[in-house]
Amino acid sequence: MCARTVKLADNTISQEEIASLATWLQQNQQLTKGPLTRQFEAEFAAYSGTKYSIMVNSGSSANLLMAYSLGEAGYLRNKKVIVPAVSWITTLSPFIQLGFECFLCDSDPQDLGVDLNHLEELLKKERPALLILVHILGHPNQMEAIHRLCAQYDCRVIEDACEALGSEYQGKKTGALSLAGSFSFYYGHHISTIEGGAITTSDAKLYSVMLSIRSHGWSRDVPDADRQAWREEYKIDEFREFYSFYYAGYNLRSSDLNAYLGSNQLKRLDAIAKIRGRNFELYRQALPEFWSQSSQHSFVSSFAYGTFVKNRLEVARHLLAQGIECRPLVCGSMGRQPFWIKRFGVTRLKVADQVHDFGLYLPNHANITPEDIAYVAQHFRSVAVPL
Repeated sequence: MCARTVKLADNTISQEEIASLATWLQQNQQLTKGPLTRQFEAEFAAYSGTKYSIMVNSGSSANLLMAYSLGEAGYLRNKKVIVPAVSWITTLSPFIQLGFECFLCDSDPQDLGVDLNHLEELLKKERPALLILVHILGHPNQMEAIHRLCAQYDCRVIEDACEALGSEYQGKKTGALSLAGSFSFYYGHHISTIEGGAITTSDAKLYSVMLSIRSHGWSRDVPDADRQAWREEYKIDEFREFYSFYYAGYNLRSSDLNAYLGSNQLKRLDAIAKIRGRNFELYRQALPEFWSQSSQHSFVSSFAYGTFVKNRLEVARHLLAQGIECRPLVCGSMGRQPFWIKRFGVTRLKVADQVHDFGLYLPNHANITPEDIAYVAQHFRSVAVPL
């Protein structure tokens, strides 16, 4: 029997929060999207340092909503997008589904964000209208250099910050480092609303378009000035407005139940982020001979501890036998995933391929103790071979 169990991720919703939710459920009849959703959106925008946030039913829906809304808002001069090769399926898949031409960018060898040299090559050759970044395992990209390059080549920037809630770059939170950012509140992320996600932005036009597309494409949730302007443009009377659709929208809404949990979780987010950051440093100190991520000018609200080993499968089996969960480093390279190969063939990229073949990550969450980390590091070092 294992000495202990160290889970990859753990529940962030406390028993006190469950009890509070149960009481609230007995006292409230509206559970669908309503005033508490709007309250949470205001709180999350304030936390993120943006003007607006939009709550949705998942981080994946947040990426879909960003991708579609940018085109509908007229913000993209073409349908070409750069996506990090090391990312997540629903960072990339909305663009494929919407008919974009997608270009995979290799990873920076230190922070695993986009590689600046490869990014510039793609910007210069393909002239895409959009770059979506992923802050891998909570480590911010090199935002200053990225914005400089993208401004030079007229390319807009958005962030998938689902792994980086609470991380900062030069004092600004992820999600506020570009035109818009996406977040996930799924189990095991920094905070949880059971299922849920959000988008942050300070762009008023994009905000209105996203609010509309989130809810079928109608105008009921849109700020009054835009709502009235849309009605006048299309000569919509007050009766027909109920079922008038200005965009071919979705139903990506969350609910007041999820928002109630979110508001309570948000109160603990700073403490959670600090524990995750502390844990990352403890891992780095315990495993000095192994590669680790590094980010300049950043506070890292670490999602997990990533590294490289030559004998990954052996390490994973050994850790599992000791009650320690681990996983491949995110999902490796998108250019080596079956869905990509079926469409485009294998795409080889130096650092992304290294992540794909040798990367793994070790557990990190707010309930892991320093003693747990010492236990993981001990058993990891007993079998792992540094790359």
